[in-house]
Amino acid sequence: MNLPAGQFKATCLQVMERVKRTRHPVIITKRGKAVAKLVPVDDPVPRPLFGMLKGSVSIRGDIVAPVGEEWDAEK
Repeated sequence: MNLPAGQFKATCLQVMERVKRTRHPVIITKRGKAVAKLVPVDDPVPRPLFGMLKGSVSIRGDIVAPVGEEWDAEK
């Protein structure tokens, strides 16, 4: 659907609501030439709270054992 800029300006809230409801884009024109395209936002994919970082962390080696460096406090 093409819509002149002046008409979009006068009815922008209704046009945005229609785009949201119908999910059809609207092309806004100025003097017959397209200048903008109003498209619906993609619905965000819900991510589970627990397990969100699963597979992104890896442990390399023993994280509890001493590293073998001498501390100044041990001297």
